[in-house]
Amino acid sequence: MDFFRKSQPKQAGTETMTPEDAPPEDTTPEQTQSLMCKRPPPPRSIKATGIALNNLISLVVKTMYVRGLETTSQLAEALKLNTAILNNLMDEIKDRSLIENLGLAGESQHSEFRFNLLSKGREWAIEAMSLSQYIGPAPVTLEDYYAQIERQRIRLEAIDRNSLIEALAGLVVPDRLVRRIGPAINSERSLLLYGPPGNGKTTIAEVIGGIFRQIIHIPYCLDVDGTIIKLFDTTLHKPVDDVSHPEQTLAKSASLRIDTIDRRWVACKRPVILTGGELTLEMLDLSFNPYSRYYEAPLHLKAIGGTFIVDDLGRQLVRPEDLLNRWITPMEKRVDFLTLNTGKTFSIPFDELLVFSTNLMPEDIMDPAFLRRIPYKVELNAPTMDDYRELFQNLCTQYDLPYDQAVPDLVAHELQATFDQPLSYFQPKFVVEQCIAACKYMDMPLHMDRDLLFDAMENLSAKSESQRGNGSAPPNGGGAMTAAKGIGGGGYNISK
Repeated sequence: MDFFRKSQPKQAGTETMTPEDAPPEDTTPEQTQSLMCKRPPPPRSIKATGIALNNLISLVVKTMYVRGLETTSQLAEALKLNTAILNNLMDEIKDRSLIENLGLAGESQHSEFRFNLLSKGREWAIEAMSLSQYIGPAPVTLEDYYAQIERQRIRLEAIDRNSLIEALAGLVVPDRLVRRIGPAINSERSLLLYGPPGNGKTTIAEVIGGIFRQIIHIPYCLDVDGTIIKLFDTTLHKPVDDVSHPEQTLAKSASLRIDTIDRRWVACKRPVILTGGELTLEMLDLSFNPYSRYYEAPLHLKAIGGTFIVDDLGRQLVRPEDLLNRWITPMEKRVDFLTLNTGKTFSIPFDELLVFSTNLMPEDIMDPAFLRRIPYKVELNAPTMDDYRELFQNLCTQYDLPYDQAVPDLVAHELQATFDQPLSYFQPKFVVEQCIAACKYMDMPLHMDRDLLFDAMENLSAKSESQRGNGSAPPNGGGAMTAAKGIGGGGYNISK
């Protein structure tokens, strides 16, 4: 079997690559602009925002009441609206006798006017807070969100073989795997990764998600029938350039004025969201906070335009069939339906790459009808001995650890014969790092001897001596240890 390998791996073996590892981070402003999907057009008037006037007024007076902001520039920054729209809003608010003008904020000719809430304005703010305590950037409409999803669909970013190979750099990957995963990425459909634990399913899934380089635009929040749904999540979404003001950074780098950008949207990398055994059906629905009285978007909604990974499928608290049934409509129709507490149901395009990962056999957790709906299924098996040796050699190179070609065969034999452990891709890294930790603890030069290797294997297996097989016994004194002949075509000897 042919393998793709790098001579100088960034992270060898089963090192989990984060989404940021795939594309280069040191992009120039010009490259950032070239990778950016078409921006949402900025609104030029209050009406063009698509948000009801009273809702915008409520957001302004709540912000003034809670945060004590006084000038239009402060409010424009807080609500992410351009100054022209904010000035028009302040005129509307003044006409309703909700605020008063306190005069200039300073003595400079560029000073702004300061505004203060009147009693009527404070009453409006208190009533608005009782309906929703959301304070932050102004929302965008569902219609505008649909249009932006269409502009930045994940299928518009085609991934070629070379890009996938580059993203997998540092991993020992069969060429067959590269050949089969590539079409799945470009299909915008679902992918199932399955096989024994410890063979890189989660790693491969994260690499797949991180391979995309385009920059998309994610709104801070949505307006659905006057209700706020928070979408942008600082823990999940990765803004480009400056985290707090990505729009301003991009605007400056592109010599654009701030008001030419709709700052209600954040320029981000395509999201990669991973969930595991903690996933429940409730986490796939809108989450309403009865105290703050607004919604938090579910995880798969936050993953739109990117990759949503359901790891450890079959290990969730909810039954696998119930969880999988939740995905039937999104997978087939490429649309999902969400419901507000009021009973209003609305649809959202399901534009994301859905990746399932499981240690279980697919037929044990899925019926044939659901398996048919997953067009790409890839099994990740245990490593061959050639893979195993290469993993050890790459790791030793990475950590400046002397490489003994007898070590991989010894470890493989003892794990299977003595500790009753099948081979897995993660084991070489585990063993090497255990040896390094022990050397540092004992203030010894980095090396691997029989004592350190058996200590590592005992930590790996956690089996008592009575449960072990008939391989070599763990070392208990000085001298050399020679394991059984015939492993890898001959014997091996490792001395202390």
